[in-house]
Amino acid sequence: MAEVDSGYRHRWAVLALVLAAECMDLLDGSIVNVAAPTIRNDLQASTAALQWIISGYALAFAVGLITGARLGDRYGRKRLFVAGSAGFAAASLAAALSVGPAMLISCRLAQGAAAALLIPQGLGIIRDVFAPAELGRAFAFFGPVIGLSAVLGPIIGGALVSLDAFGTGWRLIFLVNLPVAVAAAIGAARIMPESRAARAPRPDSLGTVLAAAAMGLLIYPLIQGREAGWPAWTYLMMAASLLTAGLLAAWSRSRGLRGRGTLIETSVFRHRGYSAGLACVIVFFAGMAGTLLALTLYLQFGEHFSAVHAGLTLAPFAAGSVAGAVAAATAVVPRLGRGALQVAAVLIAAGTWWLRSIIGAHGLATSSAELIGAQLLLGAGIGMLISPLFDFILASVSDHEVGSASGVLNAAQQLASAIGVAAIGTVFFSTLGRSGFTAAIRECLMIQLGVAAVLLVLVCALPRRPRDEPTAETEPATAATAPDRGVAVGRSPAAP
Repeated sequence: MAEVDSGYRHRWAVLALVLAAECMDLLDGSIVNVAAPTIRNDLQASTAALQWIISGYALAFAVGLITGARLGDRYGRKRLFVAGSAGFAAASLAAALSVGPAMLISCRLAQGAAAALLIPQGLGIIRDVFAPAELGRAFAFFGPVIGLSAVLGPIIGGALVSLDAFGTGWRLIFLVNLPVAVAAAIGAARIMPESRAARAPRPDSLGTVLAAAAMGLLIYPLIQGREAGWPAWTYLMMAASLLTAGLLAAWSRSRGLRGRGTLIETSVFRHRGYSAGLACVIVFFAGMAGTLLALTLYLQFGEHFSAVHAGLTLAPFAAGSVAGAVAAATAVVPRLGRGALQVAAVLIAAGTWWLRSIIGAHGLATSSAELIGAQLLLGAGIGMLISPLFDFILASVSDHEVGSASGVLNAAQQLASAIGVAAIGTVFFSTLGRSGFTAAIRECLMIQLGVAAVLLVLVCALPRRPRDEPTAETEPATAATAPDRGVAVGRSPAAP
């Protein structure tokens, strides 16, 4: 690791740059979710194209996330941070200028790839520029700042779309990224010190290709299958996805036995708690991302809410998530341990059932006020689950496996968000064509009820207590995990 003065004089400015990048990434997902109906109408996009516009970001982010961290370790985190910021700015500008769905989808993929270079670098840089005694103070800023982004994201997105400044319409949601991304790139180039790992393995190019192929072979048929009528090739592609994932595991194991750096440390899957936790991450984030998309579509297409009205309507959900995360960290987890996750799953089920009942009773006449209580309850359960989930999962692996284990969890979170948008979005549009908006959203909420039931079972396999007192090696992974990322799906979950 580069020798960086632990009392680096610009360390708080560096922290501000990292937080700005995180907020830009998180806001981008929630803003696009709220703007999706307007984008569809303006570009005459198909339902499949709309799903790609939302999930493409998360898919590209998932593919590049682990590799991005490795590239920063080897070639320099500052260099990758600057490149990622500049790439994000360029992709955002191109997205704002898009003239059709295909161009916008390509730009969203480019944004996700740029974010995969940018986001993994920040926490390693913070660890290098702050003295150990100050690291706790520095990481403490992440929760409040990113939590606020989660609450404000849908509102800001809706306001920007409704503002329609200079006739820009939805394009303003991408233009707003430009000053932040440019400032992050210039600021990092001027004041951020370079840092890298002392001994970083060469990137696993074949592993990256296999991972990308496995993800793409799964997501593509899930999105395109409904419009194509579910021909045989959709099922063959999903089967090929499983085969490719198996090849990735075999390749990673072989590379590890030869003492070479691997994309995935396969030993983590031997831990029962980690495998169960990975399943929790995939099930939970897929359900949440898909449900949020369905709610947004229901409010704007079904109830004919404006973008800003829809954003304000969903604000209690984000507020409840922040409250649940705070409660988990300060009271529930210290007292109940793993039981806090079970309580969270029950709250998610109760909030989902309540929300489904309200919509069933009032249909397309459901008001924003009638949804507040159910959203607060559902959000509280989600925040209570997300806040400690990664720490419980990482408690099941040994110290030397934490870096790889956390990287896989974060990539799985992004992949799950893309799967949720693809799968639950397909259910929504399929039911909509047969039975209308109310039936479509109720069907999606029924899936979310099933997700809560599965989570209630899976969390029983996790360790009884979370990993605490993280070492220097684990701090970046822990800080990057999910209350923050997850609350915002609305982020790149939606985060996606």
